[in-house]
Amino acid sequence: MPAQVLFSSVKFDKYDADATLPAKFKRLIDRMEMEDIVKDKWTAVKMHLGRKIGYSTIPPLFVKILVDRLRDYGAKVFVTDQIVSGTENRGYTEDYLGVPVTPACGIMGKYFYEKKVNFKTLQFVDVAGHIADAEVMIDLSHVKGHGSCGYGGACKNLAMGCVTDRTRQQIHHLEGGLTWNENNCTHCEACLRNCNYHANKFNEDNKYQVNFHHCTYCQHCVKVCPTGALVMNDQQYKDFQTGMAISTHEVLKTFAPGHVFYINFLINITALCDCWGFTTPSLVPDIGILGSKDIVAIERASLDAIRTEDLILSGIPQGLALGKKGHLFERLHGKNPFVQLEELEKRGLGTQEYIMEEVS
Repeated sequence: MPAQVLFSSVKFDKYDADATLPAKFKRLIDRMEMEDIVKDKWTAVKMHLGRKIGYSTIPPLFVKILVDRLRDYGAKVFVTDQIVSGTENRGYTEDYLGVPVTPACGIMGKYFYEKKVNFKTLQFVDVAGHIADAEVMIDLSHVKGHGSCGYGGACKNLAMGCVTDRTRQQIHHLEGGLTWNENNCTHCEACLRNCNYHANKFNEDNKYQVNFHHCTYCQHCVKVCPTGALVMNDQQYKDFQTGMAISTHEVLKTFAPGHVFYINFLINITALCDCWGFTTPSLVPDIGILGSKDIVAIERASLDAIRTEDLILSGIPQGLALGKKGHLFERLHGKNPFVQLEELEKRGLGTQEYIMEEVS
C-alpha cells in the first residue's frame, strides 16, 4: 500500500499571513495525528542544529511552532542533536524554544546503548542515550545535498546524529581510502583549514598526513582542494549508504511502532550538509514542507520534488560541470541518492510508493 505524505507548499495565493508557510506548517502538524501518541510522553525533536557560521538550518520559528504544538498535545518535549554547542548562534535556545536543548549522548558524549551490527567497518551502532530513552521521536530534517551519500534528509539525520562519534567514524570508513598526490599539491593548506576534526597536517618533511583516529572521512578536504591533490580511492558510497540504513534501523528499533514521525524541510536546499559550518546559495527554489509516518516515502517524495531543471546556477561553484545522468544530487556529487532508500526498504522500514496530499 502506498504511504501517505503530507505537503505544504511555499506557494501562496494572497498577501495574507494565513497563506504563508509557517501557518500551513501548523495545519500540517495537526494533520499528522500525533496528539494521542505524544500525550504525557517524553518526545525527542531530533534535528541538525548546524555548525559555526552556517545559517541554512531549519529556522527557529518553525521549531518553536512544532514544540509549542507538541506541548499543547501534552508531550514532554526536548530538542536534541549530537552536538549542541554554539546553537544559540542560530537561535536554538531554551529561552526561545521553551524546552531543553540537549546533547543526544549527554554532556560528555558517553551516554549511549551499544548495538553490535558487524557490517564491514561498521561494527557498532551506539544509539544515543537520550534518543533511546525517549518514548516518541520527531525526525525534523533539513533536506540538502551530501558529499558522502549524495543526499541528506531524514535517514541521515538519524543515522549520523543519533549515535556516537565512534559509529559516525565507522560509517565514514565504509567510503574507502584517502590518497594524496604530492605532485599536484601546492601546500595552500585549504585542506587543513576546512577539517572540522583537526585530523590532518603537513609533517616536518612537508608530507601530508591524516590521523585516522580523528578522521571521519567527511571529504571536506577533498572538496576544497583546488588542484585535485586529494582524492578518495576505492569509492564505496553504496556501503556508506547501507551503513546509514543499518544505523537508522537500530535507532528506530528503540521506539514502539508508530511512535516516530518524519518532517522534511525543503527550503534553503544547498549542495552540502549543514555540518560544514557555512552556507552556500540554494540549488533550487524553496519547495515547502513534507510530513509522513513513513521514512522511505518521505525521502522519496523529497528527492522527487528536487529537479535538475530547477537548478539555480549560483548554488554550485563557478566552473563546476555537473554529471550527465541521474538525480540532481548524483550529477553534483557522483553518488546515487536512492541507494539509501532501497536499503531502508529492504529492512522493512517503509515504501517508496506514496500518495501526496497537500495541506494548504
